[in-house]
Amino acid sequence: MTQSKKELVLAAMDNKPVDRVPVGFWFHFLGDEIHSDSFQHPELIEQLYAGQTKYIETAKPDFVKIMTDGFFPYENRTAFNLKSAADFKRIQPLADDDPWFTTQIAYAKRLTSKYGNDVAMFYNLFCAGTTVKFMLPDITQGDAWLSRLVQEDADAVRQGLDVISGDLAKLARRIITEGGVTGIYFSLQNLLGEGITKDVYDQVLAPGEKQILAAANSASDYNILHICGWSGHRNDLTWYADYDVKTINWAAVVEGVPLEEGRKIFGGRAALGGFGNLETEVLYNGTKEEVQAETKRILDHAGRKGIILGADCTVPRDTDWQRFEWVREAAK
Repeated sequence: MTQSKKELVLAAMDNKPVDRVPVGFWFHFLGDEIHSDSFQHPELIEQLYAGQTKYIETAKPDFVKIMTDGFFPYENRTAFNLKSAADFKRIQPLADDDPWFTTQIAYAKRLTSKYGNDVAMFYNLFCAGTTVKFMLPDITQGDAWLSRLVQEDADAVRQGLDVISGDLAKLARRIITEGGVTGIYFSLQNLLGEGITKDVYDQVLAPGEKQILAAANSASDYNILHICGWSGHRNDLTWYADYDVKTINWAAVVEGVPLEEGRKIFGGRAALGGFGNLETEVLYNGTKEEVQAETKRILDHAGRKGIILGADCTVPRDTDWQRFEWVREAAK
């Protein structure tokens, strides 16, 4: 009996045999995914929903990463205007009925009630460190800013990030149990800045990140960790070797760590990715023959068990969707 798309993806995540290697790519639907505020502008939710549904119904991906453009802001007034490490001490958790929870759960439910029986759907969530960086006017300054505050008072920053992580953990569990998603797609990255070592990261950021994964794992066995290499951000993948998650997506091209090598770091767990996500990469600008040759090259090295083909990160908005089908054809 032929496996359904959902069965394909879950089998791959379980490191079980698959009829064919599943494939999925994702991209943003709003013009400014970071600073758009869908909580204050419901019309943006409709724009996001329309883009997501059009993509699902037209491209028919093997799985869906539910994009959360416009939901990046952490709508918590006690976390606004963080200027110093001491400001992190004033952050308080949101109430269970806060729109930050209920709006996102409702959005996820709209999608899963329509498509969730047929395809695995993973809701995009960011770690607390990335979340506070998104709240800056210029995210490119985020690493230097947060690193400086950690150096200023690591305990104070940890206290605030733990509160935010608690809300993210609650959202992770509820988006699965109430929103009906298969699991979460949890994005994080090394904090790059002066004085930030793995020991400091483990002290300040890792506890909250592991709390979020634990909450997701309590509701679903099928969650994805995304170690983000967006805009060339380089990560030491070994920092996450002990994170409890079924499948890992890292920037194989940016990091120079192909799927077969990265899987060794993560104890043979399933991997998502393989393709670069930039306009200079073959997925975006190669011919059909080049895209399919790259697909086969990736699988020749990585094998066909425990592999889901995708990209380092979000692909350009104007990528021709037919290219995703070229990958799927070659992956068969």
